[in-house]
Amino acid sequence: MRVINLLLFVLLAAGCSIVDKVDSTEKSLLMEAGFVQQQVTLYEGGTLNYWQAGQGKTVLLIHGFGGSAVTSWQQVMLQLSQNYHVIAPDLAWFGDSVSQAKPSLEVQSKAMTQLIDKLELDKVNVVGISYGGFVTFDLMINEPKVDKAVLLASPGVLFSNADLAALNQRFGVADASDIFVPRTPKQMRRLLEATFIDFPWYPSFIDSAIYDRYFAKHLDEKRQLIGGLTEDRDRIASNINIETLPASMLIWGEHDVVFPLASGIQLADYLNSPIVVIPEAAHGLSNDHPDIISRAIKAFIQ
Repeated sequence: MRVINLLLFVLLAAGCSIVDKVDSTEKSLLMEAGFVQQQVTLYEGGTLNYWQAGQGKTVLLIHGFGGSAVTSWQQVMLQLSQNYHVIAPDLAWFGDSVSQAKPSLEVQSKAMTQLIDKLELDKVNVVGISYGGFVTFDLMINEPKVDKAVLLASPGVLFSNADLAALNQRFGVADASDIFVPRTPKQMRRLLEATFIDFPWYPSFIDSAIYDRYFAKHLDEKRQLIGGLTEDRDRIASNINIETLPASMLIWGEHDVVFPLASGIQLADYLNSPIVVIPEAAHGLSNDHPDIISRAIKAFIQ
């Protein structure tokens, strides 16, 4: 939502190079606040791009499908970096990150572990939204340096095959990759309209520019990530010991049509974790409600 509104402003002000201008503006604001963009070379080949700034306890922000760390977390990054050491990476095959490994959730989790090791972090609080929440759940089980975890709109291992079928039915598709890996600007618009509670009007010609900038790359790899998610879910579920998991908190939108609130309540009961429900909110919580998200994270990790 924030990106779309900024696009409209730039459209009226400049009328050209719209998406590039927005991207540049968002990154400039981060750099003015002290954020530095850096990269880690991955063991399997490729690079992991990340932003970091601030001091104090470490907060690792993991984005979901579509866009990048900056498009998902920029406002949250700015707010949290006033009190914490904030790290926001682009997942592999998103933003400026790419891996030479076969795409899977496990590859994403191991890339996060490589980043944690590279930065020599002793403890890290992990916050993941949507697909990033699945990565966070994997780290909760397999990365001993995770202190606390926050899951935004992400059902983790409780996302059943029946839930997947219901998701596909809600979107009128045969495969979930047709939702999360749009192949055309029109399909992207469907995803964005489902993600935000009040998706704003803007000229349709901007769709192509947004799609080319944030969605068009690495389509095959992204479809493999979605296609392998149930296998990854089963792998993660086989390793769970609830008693040893780090403390966690959930944040959910009341009107999330991607992963309905009932999934969040079920996961909160399973983990014995508190859940923050944002009234009238949809799936794109970090963009629509950065102030609420930042306050909730601060209150939880203190």
